[in-house]
Amino acid sequence: MSFQQEILRRRTFGIISHPDAGKTTLTEKLLLFGGAIQEAGAVKNNKIKKAATSDFMEIERQRGISVATSVLAFIYRDKKINILDTPGHKDFAEDTFRTLTAVDSVIVVIDVAKGVEEQTEKLVEVCRMRNIPIIVFINKLDREGKDAFDLLDELEQKLGLTVSPLSYPIGMGYDFKGIYNIYEKNINLFSGDSKKNIEETIAFDNLENPELEKIIGSKAAEDLRSELELANGVYPKFDIEAYLKGEQHPVFFGSALNNFGVRELLDCFVDIAPTPRPKMAEERLVDANEEDLTGFVFKIHANMDPKHRDRLAFIKIVSGTFERNKAYLHVRQGKKLKFSSPNAFFAEKKEIIDISYPGDIVGLHDTGNFKIGDTLTQGEHLNYKGIPSFSPEHFRYINNADPMKSKQLYKGIDQLMDEGVAQLFTLEMNGRKIVGTVGALQFEVIQYRLEHEYGAKCSYENFPVYKACWVDPKDPKNEEFKEFKRVKSKFLAKDKQGQLVFLADSQFSLQMTQSKYPSVKLHFVSEFD
Repeated sequence: MSFQQEILRRRTFGIISHPDAGKTTLTEKLLLFGGAIQEAGAVKNNKIKKAATSDFMEIERQRGISVATSVLAFIYRDKKINILDTPGHKDFAEDTFRTLTAVDSVIVVIDVAKGVEEQTEKLVEVCRMRNIPIIVFINKLDREGKDAFDLLDELEQKLGLTVSPLSYPIGMGYDFKGIYNIYEKNINLFSGDSKKNIEETIAFDNLENPELEKIIGSKAAEDLRSELELANGVYPKFDIEAYLKGEQHPVFFGSALNNFGVRELLDCFVDIAPTPRPKMAEERLVDANEEDLTGFVFKIHANMDPKHRDRLAFIKIVSGTFERNKAYLHVRQGKKLKFSSPNAFFAEKKEIIDISYPGDIVGLHDTGNFKIGDTLTQGEHLNYKGIPSFSPEHFRYINNADPMKSKQLYKGIDQLMDEGVAQLFTLEMNGRKIVGTVGALQFEVIQYRLEHEYGAKCSYENFPVYKACWVDPKDPKNEEFKEFKRVKSKFLAKDKQGQLVFLADSQFSLQMTQSKYPSVKLHFVSEFD
């Protein structure tokens, strides 16, 4: 197959939602259709032995939530599908925001009863800023929930989407009969049996046909006709060009747990979703069709296999081909590196591959060379931008709870910080270490992983800080900056990269500092524009 054909086969997308909307369940069912797994795992119940494939970390299995993005790949209808299943919980949003830099499109999962929730709003806002094509999947239709029109209105009002329904529910909750697939012009009847891979599908292109009453009953037929007539009048007809530009957003209905409406979503996705898109580097726009390799690290994961203390850097290939044992330039370090065992992913299962194409996610064994945001090229000096580190909102001193294991503790902290799980600050005044996280749950994850993956124990002490701000002086030699450093010395720390950080203890203190030292710029993200 030619290079061009390989690019056209790729579909790389992320699945995003508020926690508990059914994101990981949907991922499981997509894998089931792709033939990648034989039996879908349940995410909720700890008694069920089979855990979700994408939740492969031990803590995820115990908690029933995703705490890290996982990468899964499978072939469906001769297309190579790369799914990035992201954490929904707001405490792990940073991982999700970074992952959104590596996808070409997204599927947003909405719970039929709860509608649009807070975390969904934030994630969709990031997608819209980047014009990422969005498909919406309204999930859990077998439960009592909001009316279809109310949900479509919420998508427009709360998320600012221009929706175009491509399937429509026949009833809801207890009255749920199935779905009319507008995209394929057929009816899917719901049996409520999740063991069946494919429900009964009846081709039906004319809703005026009296056969409709026989199939779904006269009341449901009447409701479906009037609601679809109204929907056709209110919502624009689906336009693939508008979808690819991020200006129109198709909506599907279904029940991931019951494996219902998932095939329709996947079939349409394969037809309409974008192939690998061009990506903006600081120097220029890079097209997927270019022959020279470029790619960037969007995630680092330590100990994917606890038996081998391995650390993997996840690289999204933007252009060209990535070949095993070929030397590539690590732009930040300015040195050439070779990789003898690049991995393709299936959750925690990995296999060594000889060649990867644009759109693919490759795992590279790393001994500490990579940081999030690093670029690999065939020689060109390029830097991909837009992979931020966010200002933490929770801060604690980290203490060693087992002095015999201090080496393991520092190694563990070092590796987990490189993953972007949290950020480490070292106080200038006394050298004490402070961990800053975006969400409080991350402290638990760090403690759990230090103990179970590195054999080290830590304890925390509260450290009252309002915000961490990266310090960017106009002129490091001027008197104002020297005074700032002297007066604020006990609130100054260095981050892992050695950048100076001001730890403001209150909003008032932050405002006073900004007005008193105008030449010292304070940033809430470490990658300043």
